[in-house]
Amino acid sequence: MEYLDFEQPIKELEEQMEKCQVIGNESDVDMTDACKKIEKKLNQVKKEVYGNLTAWQRVQISRHLERPYTLDYINSLAGNTFLELHGDRTVKDDKAMIGGFGKIDDQSFLFIGQQKGVNTKMRQYRNFGMANPEGYRKALRLMKQAEKFNIPIVSFVDTPGAFPGIEAEERGQGEAIARNILEMSRLKVPVIVFIIGEGASGGALGIGVGDKVYMLENTWYSVISPESCSSILWRSWEYKKEAAEALKLTAPDMKKLKLIDEIIKEPLGGAHRDREMMFATVRKVILDTYKDLKKLPTDKLVEKRMNKYLAMGVFSEK
Repeated sequence: MEYLDFEQPIKELEEQMEKCQVIGNESDVDMTDACKKIEKKLNQVKKEVYGNLTAWQRVQISRHLERPYTLDYINSLAGNTFLELHGDRTVKDDKAMIGGFGKIDDQSFLFIGQQKGVNTKMRQYRNFGMANPEGYRKALRLMKQAEKFNIPIVSFVDTPGAFPGIEAEERGQGEAIARNILEMSRLKVPVIVFIIGEGASGGALGIGVGDKVYMLENTWYSVISPESCSSILWRSWEYKKEAAEALKLTAPDMKKLKLIDEIIKEPLGGAHRDREMMFATVRKVILDTYKDLKKLPTDKLVEKRMNKYLAMGVFSEK
């Protein structure tokens, strides 16, 4: 288990707990009381640490190396029914963007999402979850296909942003993201979006327009990352903590600003602490949400979605 800097007190107690259990198992010494005391202290420290997380600490948890990524969710939800589809039919297949059809129980879904990779080699292969224009065009091609066959869409957002390279701009990065936002706003099938890690800038919005947008508890959603914001405002990355607070990028902030619909609670310490519990929670949310959305007539579904986004940022002065 990888521990973040603010999790060091938890790491020390968990190591003590492990040693206590080993001694109890390998000797005749009764360590029951000692282990219970450590466990009680551990639970108390966990509640204190995770109950008072700063915005920057939530950003750190969202980037945890052991946190489940898009393919982890898809494989858990759809299993061997998932069929990944490739290519945008124009340039190439973007490995940073995953897309394909699968089933949860007897209901088919289109699953879309950015994939970061679980180690250095895979992260390079997946371009660290930063999609090129062909990734967004692939996603749109599959979403239009799902619409044609009346299949609901589930989108998993986890990206530090769309790829900012010159070649991406040459191939129309801005147009591809803008086109996706437009087309997703008027898709005639239910669209359910989950922010499962990082939700940065247009890279997130390119697959983030939905009837229901959910944020996992320890994720972030913002126009810019704290580091980039710090480098612009203070000409240094040292103020990333201050930038994270100022950006109001956490799930509670997004809910308060009415930019998302609901917050999904994570296991104590983050989604990586209990993956199966997290997968089961997301599965239930998908099925419950689809059950409600499929009752709406198509015209009402689209109208409600468009009105929801048109209302964002609207304010009045008295």
